[in-house]
Amino acid sequence: MTKTSRSAFLWFRSDNRKSAIQNLKWLRPSVIAFVLGVAGPGAAAQQPTKVPQIGLLFAANPAAITGRLKAFHQGLQENGYVENKNIVIQSRYGEGKSDRMPHLAAELVGQKVDVIVTGGPADTRAAKQATTTIPIVMAQDSDPVGSGFVASLARPGGNITGLSTLAPELSAKQLELLKEIVSKISRVAVLGNSIEPGNAPTVREMELAAGALGVQLQYLDVRSPNDIETVFRAIKKDRADAFIVLRNPVTSPHRKQFVELAAKSQISAMYVSSEWVEAGGLMSYAPDIFHNWRRAATYVDKILKGSKPADLPVEQPKKFEFIVNLKTAKQIGLTIPPNVLARADRVIR
Repeated sequence: MTKTSRSAFLWFRSDNRKSAIQNLKWLRPSVIAFVLGVAGPGAAAQQPTKVPQIGLLFAANPAAITGRLKAFHQGLQENGYVENKNIVIQSRYGEGKSDRMPHLAAELVGQKVDVIVTGGPADTRAAKQATTTIPIVMAQDSDPVGSGFVASLARPGGNITGLSTLAPELSAKQLELLKEIVSKISRVAVLGNSIEPGNAPTVREMELAAGALGVQLQYLDVRSPNDIETVFRAIKKDRADAFIVLRNPVTSPHRKQFVELAAKSQISAMYVSSEWVEAGGLMSYAPDIFHNWRRAATYVDKILKGSKPADLPVEQPKKFEFIVNLKTAKQIGLTIPPNVLARADRVIR
């Protein structure tokens, strides 16, 4: 090192760096390059690494979706993420009040999260209205195309992608299972929500199956928690032999009330996910919702690593499960045929 460059280096290493750098103007360009080259790597290494932020947006309250949250965190861990270490999670819950969703979505956008994960159509719609640039991952959506969230499942085309729970053909299987278990069944109440996008194709498939099975359907709309007891009075009045619950953000937080009223009415029921059976419902045949939430974490990982939502096809249900609660069957005086039990993926005893 020459005398001039050594002096410049010592000058740069002094406490007053800003002043020192300004005084480097008298040095030759080659010497300035040398000094900055020595300091550069060390200075860069001191810069803090930006930790990605995930925004979770739910219309429900946390207690109603504990299993889904657990599955999502499991999926993050499987992809190498540890909360508050290399990932930060910002959660917003509507507590069952859909009118709060736009405000909560705007909050997440204001936090400048890197990706938003939504738990249903109401959540996705609020997020879509709040941003056209931040990637949005649907953990479960009954009809992404019908809702206008994506152009197609194969080519989403915007800032939204994720997983769909739409499988209308399952409704026929649900009806068939009810018929096997309650052989004399002739009338089935279908509890849905007319503004839920996936309900319409599901009911159409169920109507086709009902005709072949000789079963009459009774559609009942559940648009608010206040409708729940009204619906059960209608079931009793019209002497339905069983009921089927469709996917509905209104009913999900009130699973306990549903299964208690079903037990009180001594009526068989087919529910929309395993969460209902674990809460005391009779049975469910549906996509594995926890699998969806684990897979949502994989979508988040791909996006954080540079993939664009528009290039990630929406995933349709691949894993289904049939779950039976024998304790509930005994409570309502129902015997589950052995051949049906043999087909169950899980039996709660």
